[in-house]
Amino acid sequence: MKSAPLRVPLSDSEIEVSIRGLSVSYQTSTGLYDAIHDLSLAIHRGSITAIIGESGSGKSTLAMAMLNSVTFPGKIRTGAIDYADVGDITGLNAESLRRFRGEHAAMVFQASQDTLNPLKRVGAQLLDMARSHGLRDRKAILREGSLLAERMSLPASRVMAAYQHELSGGMRQRVSMIFALALKPRVVLLDEPTTALDVLSQSHVLQIVRAIHEERHLTTLLITHDMGVVAELSDRVVVMYAGRIMEDAPSRDLLRAPRHPYAKALIRAIPRLTGPLDRAQALPGAPLELRQIPVVGCVFRDRCTLRQSICDEVTPTLREVAPDHRTACHLEVEA
Repeated sequence: MKSAPLRVPLSDSEIEVSIRGLSVSYQTSTGLYDAIHDLSLAIHRGSITAIIGESGSGKSTLAMAMLNSVTFPGKIRTGAIDYADVGDITGLNAESLRRFRGEHAAMVFQASQDTLNPLKRVGAQLLDMARSHGLRDRKAILREGSLLAERMSLPASRVMAAYQHELSGGMRQRVSMIFALALKPRVVLLDEPTTALDVLSQSHVLQIVRAIHEERHLTTLLITHDMGVVAELSDRVVVMYAGRIMEDAPSRDLLRAPRHPYAKALIRAIPRLTGPLDRAQALPGAPLELRQIPVVGCVFRDRCTLRQSICDEVTPTLREVAPDHRTACHLEVEA
């Protein structure tokens, strides 16, 4: 099926990150398999873009690739990841990459306790970071860390002097955000930032993310499976499945009128506070393992209620089905 033409691309000044033809592969005992396959995506400057999908859809692998941090047995097999004013980071040497991570782009990981050194106080770890990036005024990073702590409703003096075990889960998550923001990067990647937090801490962290994003004019990438977080924070949503983009649209449009069967199924699975208990419908089947992903055809076909013969024979490509709204489906799915 011939794809509909896309709208005129964003100008270079509007794009902070441009991903082109990215494939990330993992070597296993039975062969080389793509966790990300031929993925192209433009991330708008100043936006909050949510990447959603079930576990195993490739969300975190994409985030690691965006820092060129994919480790063995994984590797970036093909493609380019261009950052404004930096260029393609897949070609950077080790020293340039080290400086890029933190100064231009930074990541807040899901398991915040794993990013902190349990044997050092928070302030000492900030000084280590300043030293590793060659900052002459190392006290400046302590001042920046203290200002960020206060901005996040944390007692700055206590936090700077604390070890990780002396902080609650919500405090550790905010401390990991301090580390990500201390060198004033332009791009921040958040990998499931609220998963391990209680409801009140989740709400507080989301408010902080939005406020700091706006104050610092950041470009933010949010990795999540939580549609509530998507609705609360994001400007745009990218739906992933088996390492492919299924749908890419403004958040309001996708949440109100998803076009891909997978995006529709994700939204149908959200529990409601009111109405019949069976209104939320779980997705049939389970996400594919790497070795199960078909090379030809739609990767979602085995779980799709709209499956047709073309879904087995032809791989769908992303095409525009509404203004600034793309989906990878052979069917003209109605909103």
